[in-house]
Amino acid sequence: AKHTPVADQTLTEHHLELLQQASNDKQLKTDGEFIVLTADAEPIEILLHLQRYARTKSNVYSIFVRSKQALGRAFGVSRPVIACSVIQKEGSSIDLLAVPI
Repeated sequence: AKHTPVADQTLTEHHLELLQQASNDKQLKTDGEFIVLTADAEPIEILLHLQRYARTKSNVYSIFVRSKQALGRAFGVSRPVIACSVIQKEGSSIDLLAVPI
């Protein structure tokens, strides 16, 4: 089952590039300000608590991308990844406030 809304292809590519950079910069942590979930995770219910968490916090955003395989590739791993969380790190070139949602 696919979950909607899902980022379009251009936005998905942008987010995957950002995640690759965040991975390289060691900005992937729990309780991050930006949560990326995959629409093809099954069962999708295993991720919905993260989306609800983001909705209850004023400084946490979430988005669904299409593919857990693509999310895994963004981290340089061969296995699928169904979710990740990015923290804002002082001095980083990643500005989470400027990330399109």
